[in-house]
This record gives sequence, structure tokens and C-alpha cells, in this order.
Amino acid sequence: MKQVITTEKQPIKLWLDDIEAGAFAQARNLANLPFVFHHVAVMPDAHQGYGMPIGGVMASEEVVIPNAVGVDIGCGMCAVRTSLSSISPEKLKMVLAEIRRTVPLGFKHHQHRQKTSLMPQTDVPLADLPIVSREYQSALTQLGTLGGGNHFIEIQKGNDGHVWLMVHSGSRNIGFKVANYYNRLAMELNKRWGSKIPSNWQLAYLPIASEAGQQYLQEMRYCVDFAYANRKIMMERIKDAVLAVTPPVFFEPIINIAHNYAAMEVHYEKNVMVHRKGATRAQDGEIGIIPGSQGTPSYIVRGLGNRESFASCAHGAGRKMGRKQAQRQLNLEQEKKRLDDQGIIHAIRSVGDLEEAAGAYKDIDQVIDNQLDLVEVLVELHPLAVIKG
Repeated sequence: MKQVITTEKQPIKLWLDDIEAGAFAQARNLANLPFVFHHVAVMPDAHQGYGMPIGGVMASEEVVIPNAVGVDIGCGMCAVRTSLSSISPEKLKMVLAEIRRTVPLGFKHHQHRQKTSLMPQTDVPLADLPIVSREYQSALTQLGTLGGGNHFIEIQKGNDGHVWLMVHSGSRNIGFKVANYYNRLAMELNKRWGSKIPSNWQLAYLPIASEAGQQYLQEMRYCVDFAYANRKIMMERIKDAVLAVTPPVFFEPIINIAHNYAAMEVHYEKNVMVHRKGATRAQDGEIGIIPGSQGTPSYIVRGLGNRESFASCAHGAGRKMGRKQAQRQLNLEQEKKRLDDQGIIHAIRSVGDLEEAAGAYKDIDQVIDNQLDLVEVLVELHPLAVIKG
């Protein structure tokens, strides 16, 4: 931990020295909520989000805050270690071509619905999940699709001598619709109740015991499961692409972690609702993934279960520039050269792609150094090839 702020209702514990003003203001808002529990934790990749900093962890009593989970519910990472020790640039390009053929990128969906057996199974009838049931048929065309923004597929070489496969993606449109519906509902209810939480904080809440709160939690959990199903299908198709080019290959079991969700957990001997927005659970011994930016290392880590962070860690490098700012300020040729000099097959082609260039993100090595009390690094992964949404 780098510093503790004690000027608010509850302390703010930070794992970085230089938090941007907007993210710090949001952390202060969280620390002054009437139902915040114990303290607010801010991870080393933190930057400003909607309502709550991305890279923030907050526990609450008796309420859940949709905006403290965010719009890409269940967004997270999957990684698989292969038996390969190397792969040539020529074969890498063949693998990438096959991935692009089978995994829709950006706003693209499948032309045909995927099998319903691939969708998450739930004990709750779909009819009791109003937004999920409404979006279900559409979601069948989005299952196994990458999405845009900072989502990616990467093939990497680990310092353990193995080639790794990695996917970053979320719950696509179904998670977006669930998040927006319940955030709007929370705003309406908070206004009706005369909530004293300022509306411009963007932290409207739902009581956990209420019908609306229970429905949100059920639909949120479905979206977390959908996001995992989405990543699993993509990973299977990535593995198929590798097998088509470089048989025989063996694959170890998938590592999966989510970084946008809320869950009931026990902390400081109390049951509380832990909100992780752009933060990863890192319980003692738990294996996790902290990706870098395009062209920088990613890390497989083991959690240390640090109670001060509510057993959490960073979810990535974290932005240091907004998307439009990166397009204005970064030099296209320099960013391409940075990747070309490393021999990385990358996705930087035009000024529009600079929003996802390495220069738009924080130094991942510093982010890792700032949280060595939260995780232990197991494997360092260097990118060989990148596909962006």
C-alpha cells in the first residue's frame, strides 16, 4: 500500500502514488457513502470511470450499486498454457487468420445463433430475469464474439518456456442492457426515496433485500456467467486455430477471472457486498491474470489474500490517457515502431487505433511493483501477436 487518506468518513487506501484528480474525487465520494464498509481500496491501475474509479474496490452493507459494477458486467480474462515452446511468425499469421474467420470482432456478431446449450445454466427461470430473457435471442448471436474497446486476443511467450493464449472480453450487449436498466431504476427509486446521495455522484443504489435489488443480483450473476461462457467459446476456437496450424498441441486447463461484478463475501468478520470495478479478486492462493497493454508484458499471478484490499488486485495496466487524448497526442509511427522492433504482430494501423496503443496505458511493471503485497508473480508473458476488437 502506498498511502492512506483519512479525511473522509471512511479511509481510502491507495496502491499508487499518483491518482488522477477525477478518480480521486470518485474515491472520496465512495468513502462518504452512508453504507460504505470499513474503507475504500484503490488499485494501482486506477483511473476515472462512471461513478466509481476503474480499479476501485468498495464493500457496502445492505445495498448494491449497479454503477459500481459498470456496464460490462463480468468482463474479465482467460488464459491457457500450451505445450508449444515456440511458434514461427508465418504460423502465427496463419493462426490469426483462422481466429478472425471464426471469432467476430468489434461490433460484429455471428450470422446465426449459437447453440442454447452453450448459454449459462441457471436455477432461476428465465421469465424471472426480465432483461436477460428479453435479450436472450440476441445474445445467442453474440456468444463467442470479442467486442471492441480494450478487448483483445493475444498469443504470448512466457518466461516459463511455454506459448500462452489469452482473451479479454465481457458480457457484450446483454450486460450493457442489464447494467443500464438497473442503474436507471436505482436512480428513479433513489429520487422517490429522497436519497441524500448527490445524483451527480452517479452512485444510485438498490437495497439488497428489495425485489429490485434481488433481481439485479440475479441478472448480474447471469451476465457474469455469460461473459465466462463467451470467453470459453472464443478460447476453444483459438485452440482449434492453433491445432489447425501446429498439431499436435496440448492445452492446460483454462484460467478465468472476472473484474466487473459484486458479490457477498466475508471481510473483517462481516458479510458485505464487495464491488470490484476493474479489479480482480486475489484471495490467498488464487490464480489470476493481470494483462499489460498492447506490446507490454502480462502476468499470471497468485493472490496473497491481503485484507486491506478486500483480497483484490489490479485488473490490468490502467489507462493514463483518454481515448481521444491518445489519438491526439500519440505518434502513430512511434507506436508502430515500438511494436515492430519487438517483432510483435499487432493491430496498430491508423490514428484511430492509437486509443489502444501502449503509450495510452500506465507502465505495467510499475503497476505490478505497487502491488507485490497483493499478489505473487508466477509467469511473465510477452506478446507475440495481438488481435484487437
